[in-house]
Amino acid sequence: MTRATPTSPPPSPLPTGLRGRCPACGEGRLFKGFLAVAPACEACGQDFSAFDSADGPAFFVMSITGFVVVGAALWLEFRYEPPVWVHAVVAGTLAIGLSLLLVRPLKGLLAAIQFANKAEQGRFR
Repeated sequence: MTRATPTSPPPSPLPTGLRGRCPACGEGRLFKGFLAVAPACEACGQDFSAFDSADGPAFFVMSITGFVVVGAALWLEFRYEPPVWVHAVVAGTLAIGLSLLLVRPLKGLLAAIQFANKAEQGRFR
């Protein structure tokens, strides 16, 4: 991707957020660790201190993971009727794996959407 200039529009929030890239230029990293947001973009200098996804990523991760795990458990039960320990292993592995797989891209996506929509802290007048 090319570096954002003042006259060029910012990149689309969907690919930049899911990849964990800077929502302003699309080049720099949004995260400094697994879930810790970097203080600023190393490519364009965009300040990330205002980004706060709060519980949004956790809600979406729980919703998506819950749907998949319950669906898999129902399918497994009706198809094979396994013992309870098999359900526990499959559900536990799916829940932990999907949660770890989804939380970072969803947090990046919500931060990119905040940037694209110029979201700010609500204030009373």
